[in-house]
Amino acid sequence: MCGIMAYTGNRNASSVVVNGLKKLEYRGYDSWGIALLGNSKIEVMKKVGKIGDFSGELKECSTAIAQTRWATHGNVSEINAHPHLSCDKTIAVVHNGIIENYNELKAILEEKHRFISQTDTEVIPHLIEEELKSNDFEEAVRRSLARLEGTFAVAVLNKDSSRIICARKGSPLVIGLGDDGLFAASDVTAFLEHTKKAIF
Repeated sequence: MCGIMAYTGNRNASSVVVNGLKKLEYRGYDSWGIALLGNSKIEVMKKVGKIGDFSGELKECSTAIAQTRWATHGNVSEINAHPHLSCDKTIAVVHNGIIENYNELKAILEEKHRFISQTDTEVIPHLIEEELKSNDFEEAVRRSLARLEGTFAVAVLNKDSSRIICARKGSPLVIGLGDDGLFAASDVTAFLEHTKKAIF
């Protein structure tokens, strides 16, 4: 299983999502990563190993997504760890689940897009990047996810929006409503210290 954590609001999002991931360690994982949104730029950090061992400083921001990964497609490496980015680095995605038709989608996308990982997840930001050429952010995500076969819970970050778009099909995802921001996670335990108001 993977663990997803996302936050946007008045707190330091990098700290919120890292602490949230630590509460999801019970789900099992081999690598982890985080995408921070600041100054209309997405910054990504990926690591192999346990997030519980991480004690470094992260840039302060108000919006972030993160994930602990359990390798299914591709080996355990920083390149295969989430989040995954679009070619233009404007879209970041974390994903829990399996995209069954990723080889078919990748074959279509490879005509215009460069893939760097071995994961099924990487097709998602590239699909969204294509759809953004003729749609707004929400519609681009909706159209992209409609093309996926399999199960997923995703959190999507766009450098041009302070919103995080989340969606699920089969995989767990819960939304937390706080006085100082909004949360999304694979399990409510990730944000219980901040709010007990949740939408399952």
